[in-house]
Amino acid sequence: MLKLSINAIISKIKAEIPFEAVSEDYSFTLKIIEYAPYICGAVHDGHQFRKSLWGNCLHTEHDRWYEEDPCTKEMVQSHPIVIAGCDSRFEYDLNRHPSTAIYTDAWGKQLWKNPLVEEEKKLSLVKHDNFYKVVHALVSQIESKYGKAIVFDMHSYNWKRWNREVPTWNLGTSNIDNDRFSSQTNSWRNRLGSMKLPNGIQSTSEINDTFQGNGYFLKYITQNFKNTLVLATEIAKVYCDEYEGIIYPEVVRSVEVQLKELIPLQVKEFQEII
Repeated sequence: MLKLSINAIISKIKAEIPFEAVSEDYSFTLKIIEYAPYICGAVHDGHQFRKSLWGNCLHTEHDRWYEEDPCTKEMVQSHPIVIAGCDSRFEYDLNRHPSTAIYTDAWGKQLWKNPLVEEEKKLSLVKHDNFYKVVHALVSQIESKYGKAIVFDMHSYNWKRWNREVPTWNLGTSNIDNDRFSSQTNSWRNRLGSMKLPNGIQSTSEINDTFQGNGYFLKYITQNFKNTLVLATEIAKVYCDEYEGIIYPEVVRSVEVQLKELIPLQVKEFQEII
């Protein structure tokens, strides 16, 4: 893996050079084995939290981990193009607009002992901006090459906090062109629901049940690229004990192996039908 500047990453993308790199500030990684017609993203996979914020943060490390999406990069790591955040959403949230990307409170709890100084905010927002410069270049290159692109926007959610039965998989579609892409969202939901997971876990799937697909990653791509479909895909945290912070690697591996088969099937259908 290389360590590259934003300009160097974008230059390689425009030249369609395969590479694997971490940004020079270690805020995100990008792997491109080949310039395939689809992208996998895991914007909330990161857990890093810069040291200058530690003393001012009221949330514990587990508090932060609990609201992050651990292992979502690992679930798609076998695919040819994977972009993933390294930093915690508590530092800045890549799935929010820059104006709201830095939290003052999180899930009903104040985040900072003292308000962040402007210099700290600026450091975070530069990272956010750089990430989207690369996203823009990447999607532009793939859409230009193939005429269209599909992005698998991977997330997870804490299912135990809900006081009702919730699906293993939730697909958020409120901000995509459903007149154009409804057949794709329905087939992707069905594929997710077909998974066979270990430990007796049932793989149920719904559309807009727990989340509606309101994230900035989806919105940014959808608003800037009319021929790119973003599938905001959330797995309930059945692959870990969300209260104890224990990962179940056999479940993570099972999801990864099955997505290795299911995602290319969805891409093939997308290329043939849309």
